[in-house]
Amino acid sequence: MKSKWIALTYCLFWGYLGAHKFYEKKYLLGITYLFTMGLFGFGVIHDALAILSRTNYK
Repeated sequence: MKSKWIALTYCLFWGYLGAHKFYEKKYLLGITYLFTMGLFGFGVIHDALAILSRTNYK
C-alpha cells in the first residue's frame, strides 16, 4: 500500500520530475511530467492538492 505522505513529499520536492507519478506506478504520466517539467508547474500544484484531499490512498 502506498503512503499518502511519501507521495506528497515526492510531489512537493520532485514533482517537476514526475517522481510521485512513478511512485504511484503511473509511468506514462511520470514520463510526461518529466518532459514538461510537471506540466509547467500546474500539474504539480493540482496533484499536491489531490493527494492531500484523498482519504484512502491506493
